[in-house]
Amino acid sequence: MRRAFLAVSIGLVLGITGCSDNENPASKDASSTVIGASSEVSQTSQNVKASTEQAYLALVDDFFKDYLKLEPIYATFVGVNDYNDQFGGALTNEYLKTRHDLNTSYKARVEKIDRSTLSPELQLSYDMFYYDRNVALVDETFPARFMPMNQFYSTVISMVQLGSGESAQPFNTVEDYHNWASRLTGFITWTQLAQERMDEGARSKVVLPRVLVERIIPQLKAQLVDDASNSLFYAPINNLPMSFSDTEKAELTASYTKLINQELIPALASLTEYFETKYLPVARASDGWWDLPNGKAWYQHLANSHTTTLMPVDEIHQIGLSEVARILSEMDKVREQVNFKGDLKAFFASLSSEPQYFFTDRQGLIDGYMSLKEQINAELPKFFNIMPKADYVVKPVESFREQSAAGASYESPAVDGSRPGVFYINTYNLKAQPKWGMTTLSLHEAAPGHHFQIAIKQELTGVPEFQRFGNYTAFEEGWALYAEYLGVEMGLFKDPYQYFGKLSDEMLRAMRLVVDTGLHAKGWTREQAIQYMKDNSPMAESDIIAEVERYMAIPGQALSYKVGQLKILSLRAEAEAALGDKFDLKAFHDQILTSGSLPMAVMELKIHHWVETQK
Repeated sequence: MRRAFLAVSIGLVLGITGCSDNENPASKDASSTVIGASSEVSQTSQNVKASTEQAYLALVDDFFKDYLKLEPIYATFVGVNDYNDQFGGALTNEYLKTRHDLNTSYKARVEKIDRSTLSPELQLSYDMFYYDRNVALVDETFPARFMPMNQFYSTVISMVQLGSGESAQPFNTVEDYHNWASRLTGFITWTQLAQERMDEGARSKVVLPRVLVERIIPQLKAQLVDDASNSLFYAPINNLPMSFSDTEKAELTASYTKLINQELIPALASLTEYFETKYLPVARASDGWWDLPNGKAWYQHLANSHTTTLMPVDEIHQIGLSEVARILSEMDKVREQVNFKGDLKAFFASLSSEPQYFFTDRQGLIDGYMSLKEQINAELPKFFNIMPKADYVVKPVESFREQSAAGASYESPAVDGSRPGVFYINTYNLKAQPKWGMTTLSLHEAAPGHHFQIAIKQELTGVPEFQRFGNYTAFEEGWALYAEYLGVEMGLFKDPYQYFGKLSDEMLRAMRLVVDTGLHAKGWTREQAIQYMKDNSPMAESDIIAEVERYMAIPGQALSYKVGQLKILSLRAEAEAALGDKFDLKAFHDQILTSGSLPMAVMELKIHHWVETQK
C-alpha cells in the first residue's frame, strides 16, 4: 500500500501537469477576458496553496510539541528544556494509550490535507510524516514493552550518561539540579515498572535470550555502591558551579546524597536481584526473534522499519551472501598487492595479531584519530558545498561503559551550538582497534559520515522540527557507509592496508545482512553466527561476539547500513547516467543532506525530481 502511494505521488512531486502553451487565436477582447479570469484563478490557486501549506506546517508543529510532552528525555536532547524534570511514562498503560491516540489522530488529520497543493519540499515532508505514523501504529501491534532493556540499549546506562553532566541534561542552575533530581525519581519508578513488564513478558513467552541477560547483570552491578559519593549519579555534586552559594551547595549535596542512598541504590539493587533470581531462569535458550510468538512477522516488520523498504528478509540474506563473496575477492587482491605469503585466512590472522598493526597506549590511538581529522578535513571542500557549522572532538569511551560499548560511536552536537559533536573511540581493547581500520572508521563516524549528516540536519532552517530531529537508520547509516566509499575518491586509501580496512568495514556491513537474517529468520545459533564472521573477516573475536549479541538484542537495525548505502549508490549512478556532463557531485550531496533524514522511498522521489530539474 505504501509503495503504491509513493509511486502515485512521483508525478505530483515532479510537477507533471496537463497544461499546454498553445495560444487560442481569439479576439483581443476575448483574450483580455480570459487573461483576467486566468489571473483570478491563478491568484485563487496561490491562496489555496499558501493556506494548505500553512495548515500542514501548523499540524506537524503541533505534533512535534505533543511528542515532546510525551517523550521528555527526547525533548532534552533536541534542546527543549521545558520537561527536564520529567522522566516520561514509557511503560505505563496511560503512556501506551496516549502514544496510540497521538499517532492515530495525526494520521487522520494529515490525510485531510491535499498533498498535491504543497510545494515539492513539503510533499517530501508530508511523505515522511505519513510514513512515520504508519510505522508507529504497526509497531504497537508487537509487544516490545515486555523487553524494556537489553545490554546494548540500557535505560540505566543512558541515565548515567545524562547524569554525568557531559550529555544533554544541563547542570548550570539550581533549578537544573532540582530538575535532574525529579527526573531521577521518575527513573526510580521506572525500574519497578520494568520488572512488572518483564513479568508479563515471561508469562507471554516474550523474553530476552539468556546470554543477553547475563550481559546486563554486570552492567547493573557496577552501579551498586555503598556510599552515594561513589556513585556515577553523584557526578553533578562533584561538579557544582562556583556561582552557587555555600547554602545552595550544602542543600543540594544533602538532597542528592539522600536520594541516591535511600532510593536510587535500593531501586537498582532490586532491579539487579530481579535479573539474577527471577528473569535469568526464564530467559530464552534460543538466540533469534523467530522463537518468539509471531516472531517471524515481527522480525520482518523490524527489517522493514529499519531499512525503510519492503524487502523480504530472504532477499536481504541473498544480497548479503553476494556482497560477502565480492568483498572477499577484493580483499584477496590486496593480499596479492602487498605480497603476503599465505592464503587469505592467514592474511586475516596476520592483520589481527602482529604488533605493528596496533597502538600500545590509549592516547596514541586518540592522537592518531585527531591527525586523521586534519587530513580528511583538507579534502572535504572538494566534495561538499554545505558543511556543518558545528565541529566534533575525539574522545575515549568512558571507563564505566567501555567493556560493553561498541568500538566507536558518534554523539550529535548540542542544538544550540554549546557543545561539539563527539566521536567516541573505545580504547578498552587496543587489539580491537587496528591502525589499518582508522581511516574508514573516521570517515564513517565523524566527517563526512555521521557528523555531517546529523549536524547539518540539526542546523537546517525552514523545515519542520520533526524533520530536523527525526531519524531513519537506513538513511543515517547508509550515508555513513557511503562516506567510507567517498574516501576512495578523496584519495585517502592509497595505502593498501588502509584500503583493506575500508573493505573490512564494508565486509562487516555485508556480513550483517547474512548474520542478522540468519539469527532471526533462519534459526541460526549465536555460535553459528560467530563462526560465520570469523570465517569471513579479520575482526577480533571480542568484537565479533559483541556484534552478534548486538544483533540478537536489536533485530533488523544492522541491515540498514548496507541497504542504505546500496540505495544511495544506485541513485547516484542513475543521476550520473541521466545528467552526463551536467552531473555535479557536490550538488548531489546537497540534495541528500538538506532535507533531514529520509525514508529510502522518499529520498528516491527527491533525487528523481532533482534530476528532472537539472535536465
